[in-house]
Amino acid sequence: MSETETPTGPLAGLRVIEIAGIGPGPFCAMMLSDMGAEVIRIDRASPPDQGIDIPVLSNVTNRGRRSVVLDLKSPEGVATLKRLAVRADALIEGFRPGVMERLGLGPEELLAVNPRLVYGRITGWGQEGPLAKAAGHDLNYIALSGMLHAIGPADRPLPPLNLIGDYGGGAMYLAFGIVCALLERSRSGRGQVVDAAMVDGAASLGAALYGLLHAGLWQDRRAGNLLDGGVPWYDSYETSDGKHIAIGPLEPRFYDMMLDLLGLTDEALRDRGEANRGRLRAAFTDVFRTRTRDEWCALLEGTDVCFAPVLSMAEAPRHPHAVARGGFVDVGGVVQPAPAPRFSRSRPAVQGPPAAPGEHTREVLADWGLSAGDGPW
Repeated sequence: MSETETPTGPLAGLRVIEIAGIGPGPFCAMMLSDMGAEVIRIDRASPPDQGIDIPVLSNVTNRGRRSVVLDLKSPEGVATLKRLAVRADALIEGFRPGVMERLGLGPEELLAVNPRLVYGRITGWGQEGPLAKAAGHDLNYIALSGMLHAIGPADRPLPPLNLIGDYGGGAMYLAFGIVCALLERSRSGRGQVVDAAMVDGAASLGAALYGLLHAGLWQDRRAGNLLDGGVPWYDSYETSDGKHIAIGPLEPRFYDMMLDLLGLTDEALRDRGEANRGRLRAAFTDVFRTRTRDEWCALLEGTDVCFAPVLSMAEAPRHPHAVARGGFVDVGGVVQPAPAPRFSRSRPAVQGPPAAPGEHTREVLADWGLSAGDGPW
């Protein structure tokens, strides 16, 4: 693990304004910063109550950018943001539809002062539609997309953290959209608005499953399919020490290899037909309880049986594979995932720890060519 570095990531040289928010907006800004963009975060003097008080250094998705405090409800704050927008390549905001327009900072106003600006908007329901202005959270958006219905045990859907809506369907699609718009701008010379809705992105993540459903190869119920715990050879099992391992030998040759390594010689276990799955699950449950997780790792890890230990978040950074790849970094004493993905020439890096609101106001304004007389600081 290493501390922060000066990046030479593929987005170095780009300037991005992030209007402070929660969830997918900060995660998208973190991704762009990790890839080398200069991202400045516009904070409020008194941040809104998020229901949880996160210490500054632990607020990992705020890493890698400097913080400026502006009062966007004041004429001075609005004027300053417009002057910053003139110098920016992209802007990220995550308010409900209409909020930025009421502040006088909507796409029409900012594209008027900078026609090359890429204006990124992230919401749950999108900028239009009957639910556009309704409150919601990740769980609601993935519920409407069809994805929540597919996740969990047979008796009820199970919230899959907020990875599918906030981060997968939201932040990553916004980042992808911003980079796409920047590439298009290199040809047209014009900016545009990116409307990233978590409900859209979550549905998009399920594209392959929708195709399988149409082909009759996916059952529209939980725990009834290859990838949702419906088959005993794609699931997790408890070990003798109360920990768990995950197996996934979908291919017949990998499955046969697993049976051989487990010492399961009963030929009936070669039959993966639906009627035999109860027998298979019972056999796997029993055999995996005969050894500790580490003992199974010694036997199966690195083979083609598609095996991995189920690691806790405390354990994952210490696994030899993560250590060898530098998969985690230490930033200000906080262990956290390293920038991803990787490149053959460019070198993404965490540009710094999370900043306290307003920590860099004067510094950023000076760097971006605004004088002390441009606002009340």
